Formats: sequence, structure tokens, C-alpha cells
Amino acid sequence: MRRLLAIFAFLSVCAVSTAQTDSLSARYAPLDSLMNEFFGTLKFETTETKCQEADFLIGTCQDSLTRQHVALNIFDHYRDSKVMGDESVSIYLYDKWFQPGKVAFDGDLTALDAEVFVKFNRYCQLDSTAVPVTLYKPCGGKVTIPAKGGTSVLFFYDTHCSKCLIETAVMPEVLNDVDFPLTFYAVYTGPDKASWKQYRRKKLKISNRNVKVVHLWDPEMESSYQLYYGVFGTPRMYLVDPEGTILGRRLEVENLKMLLPAAGAIQATYDRFYK
Repeated sequence: MRRLLAIFAFLSVCAVSTAQTDSLSARYAPLDSLMNEFFGTLKFETTETKCQEADFLIGTCQDSLTRQHVALNIFDHYRDSKVMGDESVSIYLYDKWFQPGKVAFDGDLTALDAEVFVKFNRYCQLDSTAVPVTLYKPCGGKVTIPAKGGTSVLFFYDTHCSKCLIETAVMPEVLNDVDFPLTFYAVYTGPDKASWKQYRRKKLKISNRNVKVVHLWDPEMESSYQLYYGVFGTPRMYLVDPEGTILGRRLEVENLKMLLPAAGAIQATYDRFYK
């Protein structure tokens, strides 16, 4: 793999040195094509391997403009990847290359966008420990989530979000099939108490006794859940295991359905050893 990447980096340097008068898009077109092959080769590798290979590739580029182009290309690819967990590669690159100034962003807006992305995704990566946050129940009592010892789903939504309402409508079909104890935390992110009350009365009706639905909100935004769970838009959904480890992030109902059997097996193992 790394021998191929060395050739890749050499070709990229040549592309810059032999095409100084071309536009940037034309200059880097062959390089970008090779990078797409690079991403495809790494698709099923671990996050650690992706970080290592990205490091090697960026470090091999001797020309600063090429290094910048390659680093930004990798950052953007993993930031926008559909593969759950790939965002951590972008965060790693930000910390390793961009934040220390080893590679520069190509403008203030790009730098700001990257900073915001990293800030709102740093604490909720796959396999990381979910940050406990204290929220309020409808009656005003406090609840800290996720509670350890049981499997949890954290669903952040807004009553005026059409996708949230669609997810809510199909959620019971999945949750009613759960055959192990699970707590579903439905966290309302808006300020409209009346709208929230209507949602609690008419939506998210679960008949499965294995599933406990807990409605919460934080109207004064005291808990910083937006930062810790990347809630800069809705819906946002996470699956958390009994020890507080994030098993799934950026989930939709269909993804949640696929992960629940594995979560059930983890819960059974946890119960066997700790209960």
C-alpha cells in the first residue's frame, strides 16, 4: 500500500511542476482521480489504518500546494463520508496537520467551516464514551443521560423538523420488536413547550414493555448537549451501550434497526457479568 502511495505522491508533485499555467482544477485532475482509487482501496480498512495512510500520503508530498490539496481532499472526503465513523479521520487530520499549521486551509471560510465541524463532532465519535448531560423532564425534574447499565438511544429532534416527524412515525415499528431492555431518550431541541406537549401526546407511541421512552429538553441550553452530540441540526440519533460507549452515530431508523441485534448481544453479555 505505502509503496503505491509513494508513487502516487511523486506523480502529484510532477503534476504541479509541469502544469504551472493550467487552472487548479485541470492541474489536479489526474491526482484527484488517483485519490479516488486511494479512498476506494481503504474503504473497508479500520479508522486507524485510514489515519496512518493519510499521514503517509500527506507527508510524502514535498510541494506545499500539493500537500495542501491532498490534505484538504482527504479531510473533505472523510468529513462527508457515508461510512459511520469516518469523520474521526478528518478530526485526526485537523489535529495533526491543520491546527498546528503544518498545512494551511485555502481560505478563512474553509478554516472556519472545518473548525466548526471538528468542534461539534469531537465528543461523539464512534467507540468513544458518550458525554453525560443533564436535561429536564416535562415536570421539571432532572435526568442525566445516558444512564450506564442499559442500552440507550438518544434521539434529538424538533417538532417543526419534517424529517424528525418522519423518523418518529416509523420508529415504533422498529422499537416494538426490541427484545431486550432499552431506554429511548427523546430530546426536544426547540423552545415551544406547547408544541412539545402535543408531540408527547400524539407521537412516538411504543407498546413494547422492553422499551422505556423518556421525554426531555433543555430550553435554556445549560447542558451543552449541542456541542457534545453535534446537534447543529435535527434529527440526530445515537446508540449507546451499557458502559456508555457510542455504538452508532448519525443514525436513521433503518440504521438503528440494523444495529439493534448487536446491541442486544452486548447488553446480554453485560448483564451476565455485572448483574
